Amino acid sequence: MASRPVFVPQYCGTQLVEERIFEIDWSPGFSPTQKKKNIVALHQEAKRHGIERILEISTKSNSKIGQRLSAFSLKLEIKSMQYSLESVYQGCKVFDHSGPFTHLFELTPRDVRRYIHSTDRGKLTGYKFLGKDYPLSPKNAFYDWLYIRSLMQHTDWIRQKVLYDAFTDIEFNSKKQINCQTRAFAEYLSLLKRKTLTDAVDDFDCFSQMLNPF
Repeated sequence: MASRPVFVPQYCGTQLVEERIFEIDWSPGFSPTQKKKNIVALHQEAKRHGIERILEISTKSNSKIGQRLSAFSLKLEIKSMQYSLESVYQGCKVFDHSGPFTHLFELTPRDVRRYIHSTDRGKLTGYKFLGKDYPLSPKNAFYDWLYIRSLMQHTDWIRQKVLYDAFTDIEFNSKKQINCQTRAFAEYLSLLKRKTLTDAVDDFDCFSQMLNPF
């Protein structure tokens, strides 16, 4: 058995997203076939609890839409240049002894990670993006904010194509991980529906307050 979340956008109220956890029979292994079995199991369990239209957002998704919305597929525009969203996130990290690594934005996410972890850099202390410092708290805010920024150029396409009620990422385990592309996408939809998307993208502090309204 394994626990996995389903993220449901909330279009009113104080919370942008509802996270619902479901227990499923887990198919072990790293093959695409096993991962797809787990996606099906999670979606079937969620449907038994009244959640109907569900999209897996990851490179493992059966849907081209879900694959396209993966953080490894999205690009972030910086000064008229397009960079991998994941590479930018990794390159913005600041540690005790080094960072950020903006010169690595052009590399693949795997190469950026390999470079960053090649030596002991101390603790992660924050992020720096376009000359501005960003905090570690709220813990997933900076990653989510970058992800949402990357979607701005696709808003019309998302309005037309993403006709789902809830979203999953079968690889995400909330007990071991912090950042989740699927949670960030659900936040994006909530902000879009509430007509506060531009405010959130333009002002990180405003976005952070929306994530933690209390």
